[in-house]
Amino acid sequence: MADEGGTWASVKENWRVVLLVVIVLASVFALFSPTTAPSTNTPGSTANGTAADTGMTNLQYGLELSGGTRIQAPLVGVHATGVDVPEGTETATLRSEVAAGLENASAQDVAVRYPGEYGDTVQQTTVVEVRTENVTAAQLETALNEAGYEADDTYNRVSDITQQTAVTVLRQKVNEAGLSGGTVRVVGGDVIVVEVPNANQTAVRDLIESRGQVLIQAYHQNENGTYVRTTVMDSEDLRQVGNARQIEGGQGAEVGVVVRDDAAEDVQQRFVDTGLAQEGGTDRCDPENPNESAPCLFLVQDGQVVRSFGVDEGLARPMRNGEWADDPQYRLTTGNLSTAQEVAINLRAGALPTELDLDQNSMLYVDPSQSDRFKTDSLIAGIAAVLAVSGVVFARYRRVEVAGPMIVTALSEVVILMGAAAAIGYPIDLSVIAGFVAAIGTGVDDLIIIADEVMSEGEVTSQRVFQSRFRKAFWVIGAAAATTISRCRRWRCSRSASSAGSRSSPSSACSSGCW
Repeated sequence: MADEGGTWASVKENWRVVLLVVIVLASVFALFSPTTAPSTNTPGSTANGTAADTGMTNLQYGLELSGGTRIQAPLVGVHATGVDVPEGTETATLRSEVAAGLENASAQDVAVRYPGEYGDTVQQTTVVEVRTENVTAAQLETALNEAGYEADDTYNRVSDITQQTAVTVLRQKVNEAGLSGGTVRVVGGDVIVVEVPNANQTAVRDLIESRGQVLIQAYHQNENGTYVRTTVMDSEDLRQVGNARQIEGGQGAEVGVVVRDDAAEDVQQRFVDTGLAQEGGTDRCDPENPNESAPCLFLVQDGQVVRSFGVDEGLARPMRNGEWADDPQYRLTTGNLSTAQEVAINLRAGALPTELDLDQNSMLYVDPSQSDRFKTDSLIAGIAAVLAVSGVVFARYRRVEVAGPMIVTALSEVVILMGAAAAIGYPIDLSVIAGFVAAIGTGVDDLIIIADEVMSEGEVTSQRVFQSRFRKAFWVIGAAAATTISRCRRWRCSRSASSAGSRSSPSSACSSGCW
């Protein structure tokens, strides 16, 4: 019992060491255990469905260390805030009047957002946005004035809500495409940056260059006998999108979709009103010869008809009888599997509110062979840093019992950081490697302060003496850390103010928490 009591007392006295050991073991587990490796069912899997190759560890690598593509480009559009819209003005009227004052825009290119829409808690005024090329903020202001509206400010970029929506859609696209470690963010206030490791330029550009707007339209005759298109279903009407699959017999591919319950009756009625659900179905679909064609469906993606097809009696009958809405399922057919996969991704991710201006983009591609060299060089730099720091510490104290624990503690910080990165799937790039190397030096720096303070006044004769000297060292370390953080925050503030340019003042740029 005495030994057990002594052991427990020793554990309580050295609880910090015990806690460090536990955290290091947990980090090692996250770093090497197969149970924490990237799953094939997560967005971190590769495009062919296999798990991301992370080598001996569970670390995931960013663009510089795995190779891949970075594309940065602004979103197309301009917007005005604080637009004074008289009460009772219809949105369609406002859009038409603004478009009439612009040479390069139509009413479909004008978007209006009123205060409070989309959960907007920052912008509390009416926003008018034009989402097309070759329109400037000055032209938008002129068009508003000519239409009898006044705006507080106009900007040569899209609104913040549009940016947030675009980032969400692009992230979803990257995830749905199974591209491992892809990230999407906004930099500089108006530039979207998409980074996708292990992907070439063509694959990434093809994924993000289109808005991804998918419509199912009826091709039918109107009251005057003229053939027109009417949208009967879009991505907003869907609650589930299946995987693309090849149709048996090789006759194209298909994507199964399920319509939302609250939209099913409306979709069903559109099929009936456009003649798609007429008795006998509409198998005769010949858009090239409208007069010989029955009403049929167009699968339209970004304004281009992907496939035209009829509606057979098996679907037309429950549409006419009102039974289809009870089980609102449908299958979209395409000519090949790759198109079906693209349609499925766009349906699941939704459409971008506007296009990316890829004509002004900055594209970077890192070859995988070069990234392998970066990994090797990073490993060499890390080993060199450990040897250099270890040598300096041993040269200073010349006592293994002092220098040894200091080196081990500093290295444990790196292990913990790597374990945390592996656990959350954070991609490691060159800047993170630089942080790991810096952690070795800064960690030992703090330990040197502690060692010097504890040993400066002779031998430690009691626990009380040790705690007193340790507290003095702690205050020195805390003051140094506070100074470093304050200087970093001021630097970031000045950078954000300078990058804001004419869009905001330095004071507004620094109001987001800079010290």
